[in-house]
Amino acid sequence: MAADPESKLQLVHRNIRIIPDFPKKGIDFRDICPILKNPAALTAVVDLFEEHVRKNHEQVDLIVGLDARGFLFGPLLAQRLGVGFVLVRKKGKLPGPTISVAYDLEYGKAEAEIQEDAVAPGQKVLLIDDLLATGGTLHAACQLMKKQQAEILGCMVIIELKGLNGTDKLKPHSVFSLLQY
Repeated sequence: MAADPESKLQLVHRNIRIIPDFPKKGIDFRDICPILKNPAALTAVVDLFEEHVRKNHEQVDLIVGLDARGFLFGPLLAQRLGVGFVLVRKKGKLPGPTISVAYDLEYGKAEAEIQEDAVAPGQKVLLIDDLLATGGTLHAACQLMKKQQAEILGCMVIIELKGLNGTDKLKPHSVFSLLQY
């Protein structure tokens, strides 16, 4: 297994597959599924996130994973850090009392929600997802955290599509991305 951060990043990069013309013509889809099939690549992703968190955040109370790919990496990171993990889901997928936020997508509207008791006021949270494109979904999750009165430490993604300026939508929150395209 790769030991240094640069070798880990190269391993992650090699395990991202480009699928042309998906979901529509002209789009090169960055597929993370090969990372999940390769235990060394998956470990490298979690290692890199863990190293970032331990270096930059003295205290973290919760990792907040976004539906659905944030659910793949978030619990692994939370377990490594010894903290809890909570879900931000699409509207209608969580049981019990929830709070929600509506947001715009490229092709329409959506709603994200979290269980009312998932985050206590003042808890320090990091949000995690696989990809940052336009920033709509992560921005909605940040809005949910504000409603919960959480302290947002930042957002983390494997892939950032720089040309879509998603980080602008997330300001003043920081974004840590492993790879930028």
